[in-house]
Amino acid sequence: MFTVNKHLPAARGLAPVLIQRAATVTLDWDTRSKSRFDAHDSAGRHLAVFLPRGTVLRGGDMLVAEDGAMIRVQAAPQPVLQVRVCAAHGTATDLLRAAYHLGNRHVPLEVQAECLQFEPDPVLAEMLRRMHLIVTEVQAAFEPEAGAYGEGGGHGHHGHDHGHTHDHAHGHDYHSHDHVHGH
Repeated sequence: MFTVNKHLPAARGLAPVLIQRAATVTLDWDTRSKSRFDAHDSAGRHLAVFLPRGTVLRGGDMLVAEDGAMIRVQAAPQPVLQVRVCAAHGTATDLLRAAYHLGNRHVPLEVQAECLQFEPDPVLAEMLRRMHLIVTEVQAAFEPEAGAYGEGGGHGHHGHDHGHTHDHAHGHDYHSHDHVHGH
């Protein structure tokens, strides 16, 4: 059994060749939102994962075992409801309104440009259909938003980095401000 106790969000700082060579572990959202669980990776190793409480794993994150072995996390396809606007008579505002109502119910929600995704719930599906939205159940990876105060600062920690820095020298000899933005 391999003990895993280190988490590298979005595999930051690792060379692409190391990421590509790593074994993978494919996990559903329920498991990725836990800090302690057992799993098997693509190399057939039994993993005992012990991460700090509150850690949430995202597809593309890396786990590091005590022996230094790296394991890339993949988001497993799972049943989700996709909510889309009816092309014939819907508008983008209809999808925004759906996101508002689901958020008001604290539903873990993945927001995409063309649809919303959440775990199956027949009551919520019916509410959205009454709003004249198209609701279908599909198998897809699920990466819900982290929330404004959650990990990732509301960006849903999906591994994008704006990759820019600011060095604000204010013309004073006594201080400057360096800022790095990694959203």
